[in-house]
Amino acid sequence: MKIPKIKGIIDRRILINYQVDKEVLENYLPKPFKPKLVNGKGIAGICLIRLKEIRPKGLPKQIGISSENGAHRIAVEWTENGVLKEGVYIPRRDTSSKLNSLAGGTIFPGIHHIAEFTVSESDGNYNVAFISDDKTSLSIVAGETNNWNKESVFENLKCVSDFFENGSIGYSPDKNDFDGLELKAYNWEVSLLDVKEVRSSFFENENIFPKGSVKFDNALLMKDIEHEWIGLKKIKTTNKT
Repeated sequence: MKIPKIKGIIDRRILINYQVDKEVLENYLPKPFKPKLVNGKGIAGICLIRLKEIRPKGLPKQIGISSENGAHRIAVEWTENGVLKEGVYIPRRDTSSKLNSLAGGTIFPGIHHIAEFTVSESDGNYNVAFISDDKTSLSIVAGETNNWNKESVFENLKCVSDFFENGSIGYSPDKNDFDGLELKAYNWEVSLLDVKEVRSSFFENENIFPKGSVKFDNALLMKDIEHEWIGLKKIKTTNKT
């Protein structure tokens, strides 16, 4: 069953982005996905997104739900019917919403882990953290800025903005398939965050990402974005060789 169209508001979206060695991602990613590279580096990260008024398209916003969510993402390419596609592979999703967790794979894509979120926001400063049911954790302390990280693999803010806008399709594992979802933002706009501290149990796991293979690149902020989530045809899992 294809996931239905979902409409709502992205109240706040933080994208924490890392440079990752190509070989590490090639070993981690399931087929048919391959890392999408920028200046020889793979791009991975975490999306921290607060959604509100989320409901099936066509229904009134008054029945919509709100939730805090985290998604671990890897920028990927794959071939579909002879055409090269791009988007993100999302190995795990975390949510504050029991409904999101229960409806994972039907209304919402993939398996959702229940997590406890702690959020503090004021005067352009953001302190967001979560710890999940399996002890996966993340925390970030950041503030709005206009300063670009000169060590980024991207040339400037426009380049990284275009990269993620073009990669608006995401696939999440669900049993024997990958659930697909496309983000259609009515007003795409990003700004920069200056990260003072970031910790991720996933990206700090040296069994997956050996020491020195991951480096922080940039962090982006989106606010008040009207959008739709559009369900896509599933991709079948294939065994790695």
